[in-house]
Amino acid sequence: MSAPLIVSIPHRLGREEATRRLKAGLTRAAASVPMLQVDEERWEGDRLFFCVRALGQAASGHLDVAEDHARLEVTLPWLLQRFAKAAQVAIRNRGNLLLTKRS
Repeated sequence: MSAPLIVSIPHRLGREEATRRLKAGLTRAAASVPMLQVDEERWEGDRLFFCVRALGQAASGHLDVAEDHARLEVTLPWLLQRFAKAAQVAIRNRGNLLLTKRS
């Protein structure tokens, strides 16, 4: 079993606003990546459980939203582990866009 991919994204929105933005953002983010498909998206309070598919491989994980950061943890199958660094950068960039305070 491989180590999970973990991405922590700081924010200054508070838990409620960050959760609101992230709830709207996963499906839109997946739509902008042609090879990514969301199979499951289930919120329980401030925690999102998800399962996504890329290149025919399923990956599952969860996202926790706190007052000052969001923490995503996903377990990648061996085939997708080759893309872990690129995925980490893409997740961090998309998360920063979603959680940046708009003036």
